[in-house]
Amino acid sequence: MDRRRQFYEHCNLCPRKCGVNRSRGELGFCGQDDRIRVALTMLHHWEEPELSGEAGSGAVFFTGCTLRCIYCQNHAISYARLDKGKTYNPEELSEAFLKLQEQGALNINLITAAMHMPHVLTALDHARSNGLHIPIVYNSSGYESQELLKELEGYIDIYLPDLKYLSTALAAAFSGAPDYPEVAMKAIDEMVRQTTTIVRHLVLPGHVKESKRVLSYLHDTYGNRVKVSIMSQYTPVLEVMNTGYPELNRRITKREYERVIDHALKIGIENAYIQDRMVAKESFIPDF
Repeated sequence: MDRRRQFYEHCNLCPRKCGVNRSRGELGFCGQDDRIRVALTMLHHWEEPELSGEAGSGAVFFTGCTLRCIYCQNHAISYARLDKGKTYNPEELSEAFLKLQEQGALNINLITAAMHMPHVLTALDHARSNGLHIPIVYNSSGYESQELLKELEGYIDIYLPDLKYLSTALAAAFSGAPDYPEVAMKAIDEMVRQTTTIVRHLVLPGHVKESKRVLSYLHDTYGNRVKVSIMSQYTPVLEVMNTGYPELNRRITKREYERVIDHALKIGIENAYIQDRMVAKESFIPDF
């Protein structure tokens, strides 16, 4: 427990490496101090089929984020309201995990949890000693430090990272992180080394070529060792309207998504999830 607390004293939990003392109330780029803050726990029925099943995934939405994606559907908890949600200590969080299991959750789905993970690991230890037995999913933007991922080995059963872009220019413009491609590629390498990995890619309007590049990279690197979830659910949020990127002010077209799927088939991707474009609606965004 003491060793894990030290992670907050000179915080380098994410690739930003802020170095702030969160134990003294200082806030990192993520906007969080050393308290666990959770915006929402719920049975989530809209993850990939193997994660949601019939009962739902036991989603735990953590407050804060290490990125600033201008199109983020969860912006209300990622960066707009960093005090949103409830604070937990590790014992209370472990009880929340156990409650989700009692409700029939297929797994515990840790969503954007990196900045809270030292305490979350303590919560997982406590929950396991009290009967938690369902798989643990680490649901991530892909912007993860190697050091943290190595701490997670043995705790995580399924990694669920994004690979948003390979373009440093798009990563800088859309997520405020020009190093995102390099960091995410290395992170996914480590995740694949450890355990089952499903890589998500959200197709953005006006950026079919970038989606093709991402899918080609994943297939060239991993073949069918990873599942790829090719997502059509992009929904423009109000915050994106005045960013200077008008292509993001709409949903993707049927033709854009078909071009991406055709490319996936052409290069030989066989292990993939494909979405119906009708899922691109605001009802799939949790109400925080």
